[in-house]
Amino acid sequence: MNLKKQDPQIAKLIDLETERQKTSLEMIPSENHSSPAVREALGSVLVDKYTEGYPHKRYYNGCKYYDILEDLCIQRAKKLFGVEHANVQPYSGSPANAAVYMATCEPGDTIMGMALPMGGHLTHGWKVNFSAKFFNSVQYGVDEKTHLIDYDEIKNLARENNPKLIWVGATAYPRIFDWKKLGEIADFTGAYLAADISHIAGLVAGGAHPSPVPYVHIISTTTHKTLRGPRGGIIMVTKKGIEKDSELPKKIDRAIFPGLQGGPHQNAIAGIAVCLKEASNPAFKKYAMQVVKNAKVLAEELKKYGFTLISGGTDNHLLLIDLRNKNITGAAAADLLEEAGITINKNSIPYDSASPFKPSGIRMGTPAITSRGMKEKEMKKISNWINEIILNPKSAKKIREEVKKLCKKFPLP
Repeated sequence: MNLKKQDPQIAKLIDLETERQKTSLEMIPSENHSSPAVREALGSVLVDKYTEGYPHKRYYNGCKYYDILEDLCIQRAKKLFGVEHANVQPYSGSPANAAVYMATCEPGDTIMGMALPMGGHLTHGWKVNFSAKFFNSVQYGVDEKTHLIDYDEIKNLARENNPKLIWVGATAYPRIFDWKKLGEIADFTGAYLAADISHIAGLVAGGAHPSPVPYVHIISTTTHKTLRGPRGGIIMVTKKGIEKDSELPKKIDRAIFPGLQGGPHQNAIAGIAVCLKEASNPAFKKYAMQVVKNAKVLAEELKKYGFTLISGGTDNHLLLIDLRNKNITGAAAADLLEEAGITINKNSIPYDSASPFKPSGIRMGTPAITSRGMKEKEMKKISNWINEIILNPKSAKKIREEVKKLCKKFPLP
């Protein structure tokens, strides 16, 4: 009520966005619906306090309860993922990854990561990002025919270039990572191996994707996406990481503060703590498994309608679809689906010759719609709608009403 009185314009926009989310299918794989408890922590008085430093070593007074809070969040992260050290202060995934560089590399060092057009992330060494401007970036990709990671290519590139740091992780790779093979490559070359599990953190926590913990030195992640928390980041150091470099936890902490950030966002840390507790419950394991089940059903149904799936399907929460045989660009398809209340995103596909602004593909996922309670039956219905809209754009208005009816049966958390 206070917001409506103080700033009715902002209140109105929030109401409109709430209504959009209630009546639409959020299917961008990096998005999810957080719980009311997470949102309550985010909107609390914790937003008002500066807590520069780390628990019990603050530069400001009045941090007694924040020390307890941050310690609790750290312990929950360590327990959930089975790691030795966790820093919960990163503002998001990109600052977390920047801190990993700062802790392990010097400017000009060689680093390796999956190329953005192949499904990787900007911060893994893509040419327009700081990670390629400050470091010598060597990029690997996927096989042109299978669209699967070519581990032999990574091994050969690592041997040839002797990188200081190797990244593994992606934003548009629908398959499981072979952490063991990647660990063996990093061990052979002496590189730090960092797993960016931002997209799959919830699947790892829920047992729906193998954990990288036994094979990597560092893990970075965002805390929204499949983990269903607020926007934030975590950097973790494994037992193997400490065996490689006993100072690694300190290096990570110093990279975040004072290296890159000032005061942490304690309201976000509180929200992260809440989502970590939620992810430790048995119900979350069922959720993570259902996310994957739903993605697999969606993939198989779309294949029946003649859609070309990159890598032929999915093992996780996302699908990457090549639309060239449908004679429509990814951008046009995303706009059409949005008209019908189905939110996905345009996306380049591996070896795409089209512009990133009008790429050949689309990316979609099941984390958010699974959070609403949707299962296999609904995936079949949604795939039918997607097919109908692409075949007949004029059907979008009619399907919009059907989407609203479905959403009413599955309210937001």
